Amino acid sequence: MPDVALFGAGRIGRIHAGNIAVQPGLRLRYVVDVNTAAAGELAAAFAASAVDVERALADPEVAAVVIAASTSMHAELITRAARAGKAIFCEKPVAADLDAARACAAVAAEAGVACMIGFQRRFDPTFAALKRRLDAGEIGAPEVVVLTSRDPAPPPLDYLKQSGGVFKDMLIHDFDVCRWLLADEIVEIYATGACLSPDAAQAHDLDTAAVTLRSRRGRLCVINTSRHAAYGYDQRIEVLGAGGMLQAGNHRPTEVISSRAAMVSGDPPEPFFLERYRRAYALEMIHFADLLGARAQPVPGLVDGIKALELAEFATRSWREGRALNCLI
Repeated sequence: MPDVALFGAGRIGRIHAGNIAVQPGLRLRYVVDVNTAAAGELAAAFAASAVDVERALADPEVAAVVIAASTSMHAELITRAARAGKAIFCEKPVAADLDAARACAAVAAEAGVACMIGFQRRFDPTFAALKRRLDAGEIGAPEVVVLTSRDPAPPPLDYLKQSGGVFKDMLIHDFDVCRWLLADEIVEIYATGACLSPDAAQAHDLDTAAVTLRSRRGRLCVINTSRHAAYGYDQRIEVLGAGGMLQAGNHRPTEVISSRAAMVSGDPPEPFFLERYRRAYALEMIHFADLLGARAQPVPGLVDGIKALELAEFATRSWREGRALNCLI
């Protein structure tokens, strides 16, 4: 049974700890966090040990690491884990900037270790079903993808100041979904946005944005996003193809509809990503367990992570410069 070291005992780390613990082929052995109290609490909940980075990576029984630490630590932990010969699962983004992402990817390639990136939306059952039907040719070749990605409320100001901006922190998932659905690379991007809340302005960031992307084969993707959708966590996909359209809507706590003379009503969307993607997080950890058992490939992998980060940086430049940019590198 492969032992796993978890780096990061925060919100995402706790989700991954629970999903590791229920995998028949995995065992959570260590939890590592600069907040030793949080690491100890999480480790105790799963009969693991709270240790430092050095001890976790030096243990030959540890076959894999799950990186859910802050973004600023991703590249360093990928590099150190790769040199220690560990398989790697890392939350998005790969790194805070492209140079660091490419450098750690080179180390992982040289070490020959598998590295999977945590773009959990690919594992959402509804989105995955849409992708399978698209690939099966149900609506012909995709022509336009529309992604709606809206949070119910912005994160705290302290987080916004160090997040890297809305394109890198939030829309990076949508850039990955765009590439995944179109199965094509992006050659042109135009991004625009606005600061419609005080916190976003203080952080010199956006809270509302729209991005248009064009692929090599002329296919289009339009992403619209907001950090303050009052009605809940809004995650939808629409794909227009030559022969029709596929749509994937929001998840709701229940599907009960109340129909009365005054109104017809139902539940609002799930309140946030922890609820909306609960199943997706579990399925991506099953995929990682399959990877460790040589039953799956590391997809999405480092290349996918770097491509999404490239698009996030192009989008940031496009917004700042007020013009469309060629994305070919």
